[in-house]
Amino acid sequence: MKKVLLLGDSIRMGYDDYVKELLEGKCEVYYDAADNSRFTPYTLWQLIQMYNQYGPFDLVHWNNGYWDMSFDKTTHEPLIPVEEYAHYLRRITRILKNKGAKVVFALTTPILTSGSAADNTGTGALNISFNDELVQKYNSVAQMIMEEERITINDLYSLCKQDKNYFKCEDMLHLTDDGYRTCAKQISEVILKELDIK
Repeated sequence: MKKVLLLGDSIRMGYDDYVKELLEGKCEVYYDAADNSRFTPYTLWQLIQMYNQYGPFDLVHWNNGYWDMSFDKTTHEPLIPVEEYAHYLRRITRILKNKGAKVVFALTTPILTSGSAADNTGTGALNISFNDELVQKYNSVAQMIMEEERITINDLYSLCKQDKNYFKCEDMLHLTDDGYRTCAKQISEVILKELDIK
């Protein structure tokens, strides 16, 4: 059975169980249920840990964005500048390719209303401030890199924009249960297509 790794931030934590259910009997699905991949340098570290513990994988479905582009109100600049974001996307991509995995990169979901939300890691270390202008900027860079690397893009941004409220829950950053299920359905379909599983 094909092995799939789901890698990503708290949005991934919202859909991972649903993807696993949808792919039951077709793929073995792995993810870190206790922690999310946060910003890209942390994702790189988590990727190595997941490979050491469970790898190799046939396919990695991966997202980054909110943590990298989040900004502290005192500095008014993203945690990971877009140039560093691009650097880490390329580095993670190179590692995955070298490990022989198929890769799918999911674009960051849209922001309906600018604001802020606490992280869900339990550390209380970051208050994530967000707006859709940054989402579009970081998504644009990610899309350019993935197209250059010939990596499949899963456009969760456009998917969520089909809903009048972008599937946003009360904190205006994370998704409703319906939103996570909608994303999981598209993610599962993309994974099966990439792995040529009927």
